Amino acid sequence: MLAYLIRRLFAAAVMLVVVVLAVFCIFFVFPKWAGVDIASSFVGKQADPAAVEAVRAKLGLDDPVYSQVWEFFKGIFVGRTYVGGGDVTHCAAPCFGYSFRTEQAVWPVLTDRFPVTLGLALGAAVLWLVFGVAAGVLSALKRGSLWDRGAMVVALAGVSLPIYFTGLLSLAIFAYGLGWINGQYVPVGDSFSGWLGGMLLPWITLAFLYAAMYARITRATMLEVLGEDYIRTARAKGLKEQVVIRKHAMRSTLTPILTMLGMDLGALIGGAILTETTFSLPGLGQKVLDAIKNQDLPFILGVTLITSLAVLIANLVVDILYAVIDPRVRLA
Repeated sequence: MLAYLIRRLFAAAVMLVVVVLAVFCIFFVFPKWAGVDIASSFVGKQADPAAVEAVRAKLGLDDPVYSQVWEFFKGIFVGRTYVGGGDVTHCAAPCFGYSFRTEQAVWPVLTDRFPVTLGLALGAAVLWLVFGVAAGVLSALKRGSLWDRGAMVVALAGVSLPIYFTGLLSLAIFAYGLGWINGQYVPVGDSFSGWLGGMLLPWITLAFLYAAMYARITRATMLEVLGEDYIRTARAKGLKEQVVIRKHAMRSTLTPILTMLGMDLGALIGGAILTETTFSLPGLGQKVLDAIKNQDLPFILGVTLITSLAVLIANLVVDILYAVIDPRVRLA
C-alpha cells in the first residue's frame, strides 16, 4: 500500500508541473505565436500605451520563455513581485495572478467565492451519488421491470434537459409559484436555514443531471459484473444474494463510478457556470463568466489553474480509494 501511495504521489507531482506548464502556454505562449498582444489582454483594450508597456514590464513578457515560466511557477508557491513603469506590485503566495485592471490579486477574490462553489459541488455530489447509484443498482437487479424502464426514462430526461431549463422551471414552480423554498442565496454565516433553503434547488437541479448519468453507467456496469464468472461462483457456493451484491458485485461496480466522481467533482470545484448563473450564486462559475464578459484575463487564468489543480487532487484521492475498494489495484 505504501509503495502504491508513493507512486501515485510522485505521478501527481509530475502532473502538477505539466498542468502549470500547460496553463502557462495557453495564456502566454500560444497567444504570442498567434500575434496577440498579451499585455493588452491583461490590462484591457482601452488602456493607454504607457499602461500597456508597464504591464509588459511587470509580467516580464520580453524575457526568455524559461524565465517567464520560472516566475509564473514560483509565484504559485512563494508569491510574486511585479516591477515595471516605476511601480511595484506584490502578489502574496499563492499568487494565481494579478488583475491590473481592478488592482486586485486573484487569489483573495477566488477564495472569497470558493466556499459557495464547494458547497454547491459537495451537496449535489452527495445527492447524485445516493440516488444515481441506487437507481442504477436497482434497475440492474430488476432488469426489464417497470422500475427499470421508468428509471431509465427519467435518467434520459435528466441527461437531455439542460440545467438552465430545469433550474428556471424549478424556480418558477417551487420558489416563486408555491413558495416552498427560498430561491435566493443567503450566506451560511448569516443564517444556516436560509443558506440551506437557498442551496436546495441548485443542489437538486445539478444533481438531477449527474444522477441521470450515474444511474445509466451504474446499471450498465452492474449488468456486466453480474455476468462475470466469480459472481456465478459466489452464488454456486450458496452465498446469500445480498452478500454477493454487496461484497462482490458492488466493489467492481464502484470503480468506474469513482473515476467519474473524481473528474466531475474536480471540474465542478472550478465553477458550475450554468447553475451558479441560473440561481445567482456568487461562486467561481459566476466570477469567471463576469471575467469573460469584462475580458479580465487574470481571473480566467486563476480559475483555470484552480480547476486543473482540483481535478488533479480529486483524481489522486480516487486513486487512493481504488486501493481501498479493490486491493488488486495496489499491484498496478
